Amino acid sequence: MSTLFYLLIALLLLGILITVHEFGHYITARLCGIAVREYAIGMGPKLISRTSKKTGIVYSLRALSLGGFCSFYGEDDVEGSEQDDPRAFGKAAVWKRMLTVLMGPGMNFLLAFVVLFAWFAIGGVQTATRVQPCILQVEENGPAAAGGLLSGDIILSVNGEGTEKESLDDTMALISAWKEGDAPLALTLERAGEVTQASVTPFYDAELGRYRLGVTIGARVAASERMPVSLGEAIRCSWEQCTYAGGMILRALRNLVTTGEGLEDTSGPVGVVTLVSQEVRAGGFEAFLNMLVVISINLGIMNLLPIPGLDGSRFLFLVLEAIRRKPIPARREAIVHLAGMALLFAAMIFFTYRDIVKLFH
Repeated sequence: MSTLFYLLIALLLLGILITVHEFGHYITARLCGIAVREYAIGMGPKLISRTSKKTGIVYSLRALSLGGFCSFYGEDDVEGSEQDDPRAFGKAAVWKRMLTVLMGPGMNFLLAFVVLFAWFAIGGVQTATRVQPCILQVEENGPAAAGGLLSGDIILSVNGEGTEKESLDDTMALISAWKEGDAPLALTLERAGEVTQASVTPFYDAELGRYRLGVTIGARVAASERMPVSLGEAIRCSWEQCTYAGGMILRALRNLVTTGEGLEDTSGPVGVVTLVSQEVRAGGFEAFLNMLVVISINLGIMNLLPIPGLDGSRFLFLVLEAIRRKPIPARREAIVHLAGMALLFAAMIFFTYRDIVKLFH
């Protein structure tokens, strides 16, 4: 299929995420009795617009698909001209406004969980049917390093006993069974697609009370298939995968802030669309779902950061209001959020420019 098709699929994915995020704000506000001015998918000039005769809410589809918003009366009103409007956002109880702000990111988390649950409940969970012991790390100055073992080596046999049908524990037992005076362990390894031999004499680790090679051994999935699971298992697997993805994103953010690691890999909208289209082209529908889940969780986490203009910053102002028992001056808060949005747009322009440069290179 053409590149244009996959780009449209990527835009569809982002459109789903934005729609769901803004719908979280919208539906919570409606349930809490907070007046909504406009619910928009996209940014920039309006393509389609309809005003509800019953509620006065404007529903619009806008030209730039990489964004959206749910606006309220009196929100970011620098001049203060709408602060006395009975429909103004600031007139609602603080807990209602907190809930409305949080449910944007909350819907992104919920979307990721629901998509995974449906996928696992209908299609089953990818389960390893055969694993191979694989060397994850080689300790410096240990017998394994001296014997020439390398990270990534797959252990095919130990002293002639194949590991293909063994569990990881069985392979560890073969190594731990070595005793002082025995001949060095004869290992058959697969390295970069080629079979090689190695001879290693284990050392006794008094702290662990067993013989070791001086390596960290893990399991490499050699074969897998989708296995049906119960609804309870589907819920558990969905939760575990969501928390795993969230943990990875938080660690990446921590490294980005503390060491700058990953800054070169940070992308703007163009980079995200390009990545999604490439992944979907290579992996099909399952890749589409995986990208939707990861980006949805990422969008939820990013929006909860206390960055001016984002939901996390708005929530922080509401927390301060609840503690002080009176709101922060509306003009001051509006200026902070507007300045934050200006910086975010500037960052988006910078990363978009860099993404385009990368495409041409």
